Amino acid sequence: MKKMSNIYESAANTLGIFNSPCLTKVELRVACKGISDRDALSKPDPCVILKMQSHGQWFEVDRTEVIRTCINPVFSKLFTVDFYFEEVQRLRFEVHDISSNHNGLKEADFLGGMECTLGQIVSQRKLSKSLLKHGNTAGKSSITVIAEELSGNDDYVELSFSARKLDDKDFFSKSDPFLEIFRVNDDATQQLVHRTEVVMNNLNPAWKTFKVSVNSLCSGDQDRRLKVRSNSYFLNSFTHRKQKLVQWECINPKYKAKKKNYKNSGIVILNQCKIHKMHSFLDYIMGGCQIQFTVAIDFTASNGDPRNSCSLHYIHPYQPNEYLKALVAVGEICQDYDSDKMFPAFGFGARIPPEYKVGIQGVVEAYQSCLPKLQLYGPTNIAPIIQKVAKSASEETNTKEASQYFILLILTDGVITDMADTREAIVHASHLPMSVIIVGVGNADFSDMQMLDGDDGILRSPKGEPVLRDIVQFVPFRNFKHASPAALAKSVLAEVPNQVVDYYNGKGIKPKCMSEYESSRTLAP
Repeated sequence: MKKMSNIYESAANTLGIFNSPCLTKVELRVACKGISDRDALSKPDPCVILKMQSHGQWFEVDRTEVIRTCINPVFSKLFTVDFYFEEVQRLRFEVHDISSNHNGLKEADFLGGMECTLGQIVSQRKLSKSLLKHGNTAGKSSITVIAEELSGNDDYVELSFSARKLDDKDFFSKSDPFLEIFRVNDDATQQLVHRTEVVMNNLNPAWKTFKVSVNSLCSGDQDRRLKVRSNSYFLNSFTHRKQKLVQWECINPKYKAKKKNYKNSGIVILNQCKIHKMHSFLDYIMGGCQIQFTVAIDFTASNGDPRNSCSLHYIHPYQPNEYLKALVAVGEICQDYDSDKMFPAFGFGARIPPEYKVGIQGVVEAYQSCLPKLQLYGPTNIAPIIQKVAKSASEETNTKEASQYFILLILTDGVITDMADTREAIVHASHLPMSVIIVGVGNADFSDMQMLDGDDGILRSPKGEPVLRDIVQFVPFRNFKHASPAALAKSVLAEVPNQVVDYYNGKGIKPKCMSEYESSRTLAP
């Protein structure tokens, strides 16, 4: 029988890179220490080449500048890569000695390399590893990679305006004023950013508070000038940085030109200007938030006897079953964001205790070893598993910090038998730092399971209480039977970053080490 590590590898090796909208872009800064030259009498001219793996092949993505005669280079060239949480992105950093008379690569020029995943780098923010040469350490040489998010600005501004003593422009009633806010572009053109509602028949209006993104309002430049127009009146320009109560005169150009004693056509008041900082998924991950991954596997009798080749739990000598494929696809990604790599592994439908295993391979091996000892039974109750993880997530809320976010992966072959209790458990869990992924294995009718995934409507408890936020993603494995496991991982994990952000931003919880993280953005390695 094929060794468990080989089964693990056969499942993992089918993971590839997919073209999809990236979560964000990441800049990677690189520095090396103790580089030894093939010629002991001279110092090397190092250059770092970044390669990315796609479909089992390594492709060069970019390379740094060459630093002449240096054994401890700090490279100024940054690598910019797209970050996909739901994919395993394998990177290889190669250090080469590039002589002054050519830029080509030769075997003799190779000084050492390091392989890792992008997830490992961003979860640690700063990753240092020894350089390896032909499988062995290249002396005492090492490489350090520092990650910085290159994100769009998702911050928004909350604005509130009112006015008093506006000119009456109507003959038979009072005016119906509204405001228009324009951004002044670099070329002096004006771009309409927001138009308020019309306040009917009122010369002292108070418009509703509204929100607008910082990018839309000022292109991220808080000193950019803005202009406001109230119907045909123009205000003096201003910047949105002002926080205190300020006001401007409304000036009608025609009246000003014709009337000698003209002062203004009223006053517009800025009552509120509040900037809301929206933290990103990588803000929380780089701030020290750990993804706590838990897996629960269905051992009910409907799976079939594991010794029978028709069983969903059958361990084929050369081909991982659907449980293993799903476990590796999702778990291999999540493990990069958990520093201790200790994953609780539960079984339901059979009497086995939970085990804590190191890494996804440890969970895979535990799954393999326990099958011969089990008597598959039932029923398919998943509410106790959700409640178990929710208890840990509930304890985490007492810290008031973004320290741990919990992901529960449930692998099941049939429709759950405790739907009411499961709905109740999910509604409770939606208030916690927690997401639930359910993968349906086999050919059962999973139509009832779709209601747990809030994409088609709001999930409610039996008592009618709605979920606070959508935390469940359900997919049948058969939809991905002829695709690589990476396609499955992409489908079930794509929503997790937004679920993490929605929870912490909704609670007003900032990234744990935000001050240190923000300061690191301006520092060289």
